[in-house]
This record gives sequence, structure tokens and C-alpha cells, in this order.
Amino acid sequence: MLQKRKKSTLSLVENYDLKSITIADIDKMLDGSEFEMYLYRLFIELGYSGVYKTVGSRDFGADVVFTDREGIRNVVQAKRYSEGNPVGISAVQEVFSCMRYYQAKKAIVIATAKFTEPCETLAGINHVKLLDRADLINIIEAYKKDNVRAAQDIIESEPRMILESWSEASNPVLREVRKDYKAEKYVKKVMGK
Repeated sequence: MLQKRKKSTLSLVENYDLKSITIADIDKMLDGSEFEMYLYRLFIELGYSGVYKTVGSRDFGADVVFTDREGIRNVVQAKRYSEGNPVGISAVQEVFSCMRYYQAKKAIVIATAKFTEPCETLAGINHVKLLDRADLINIIEAYKKDNVRAAQDIIESEPRMILESWSEASNPVLREVRKDYKAEKYVKKVMGK
């Protein structure tokens, strides 16, 4: 017997005016695929070209692909998390790692929550744009007011960049290679020497 699924808000995304959907509606979406579909439709409504919704488990880390106003391809990772559940570094790792596959020059993570500090650091080092709940609300509000350019400006703004990574790399103590005599002894034993 098939279980009945709760009425999905996906029908809101697919069949209704996107301007009627609020952040509260997005919070009620049953799963991340509905949020991905919302962003897909939103990018089309914002006038972006080459908007593509990737297919489920074969997305390689991108949920939506689009070309911005400068003709640059972007990959987007969508994360619909509860407000108190911050997005971690895996979102940045996934979207950054798929850039070459989709021949994209920019990567964006759009979330319904905030990001962890390690996520923000990794994004800054890899120049991945992070758009959190507040940014998403600003995009939605700009779109609802027919201010497409303001919404695009938020999406296309430069990511926070961190130019110095791994500060411990300059520590001379860490550069020193220590000989592991136990490992060396084991290898010699296995190799018969």
C-alpha cells in the first residue's frame, strides 16, 4: 500500500506565481528538491540564461546551473536547512568540486540558514559565494518589488575572499619531517630486508 505524502509545496513552485512564495513557504517545503526547483524558476524569472536544473543524485554537487549577466557560468548548491541548523563545509566542497564538470567559473551556495565558521573560511579561500537566509530574503523581496537588478546584484556580488590560507604552513616546526622508525622497521620487515 502506498503511503500518502503530505501536500507538497512543490505545486506552489511549479504552478503558481513565484512572487506569492515567501520564506515561510520555503521553510515548509518537504525536502531540498522543492527548494532547488524554486531557485531554478527564480533564476529563469530573474532573466538569467542557460538555466539548468540538475538531475537528483547525478548532480555532482550542483543543483542549478546558470549564466550571469557577464556571460559567466555559475553552479549553485541549494541548502534548505532549518533556521537554527547552520550549513557546514560539505556544501562548499560539493559545489567547488563540480565547477570543472559544468565548465563554470563561479560557485554559489544558497541556504535558508546561516553558515558555520569553517564553511565561511573554506568558501573564502576558494572564492565560493555564500548567500544565507538574510541574503535569500533580500533576493525574494527585491524580486517581489520587480527590482530584478537588485536581486541579480545580490546573487552576482563578489564572494568574501580570504587570501591567506593555513597559517600553520609557515611554522618551521611543522615543515620538519620526522622519521617514523616504527613504520620504517615494519616496511623493512614486510619487504624482507
